[in-house]
Amino acid sequence: MSQLTLDDLRRILESSSGVVEQTDWADPATLDAPFEDLGYDSLALLELAARVQQEYEVRIPDDAVSIMQTPRLAVDYVNQRLADR
Repeated sequence: MSQLTLDDLRRILESSSGVVEQTDWADPATLDAPFEDLGYDSLALLELAARVQQEYEVRIPDDAVSIMQTPRLAVDYVNQRLADR
């Protein structure tokens, strides 16, 4: 996989949380909304990092969750890590 898309991010978050969230992923404001406001806690972000590492074979340090605070920041961070490898 060459890039993480917003659809990939949504899929990973929904599958790792076990619940389909009520987030309107088509709303552009969602891209910049803090994950906390979207109903995802720090544990969900750690699970996101672990799943991305597994699926995309890229290292995501645990402290990266402090950077990946919104969907846009998460996608950008992961894609930068993928480009750097």
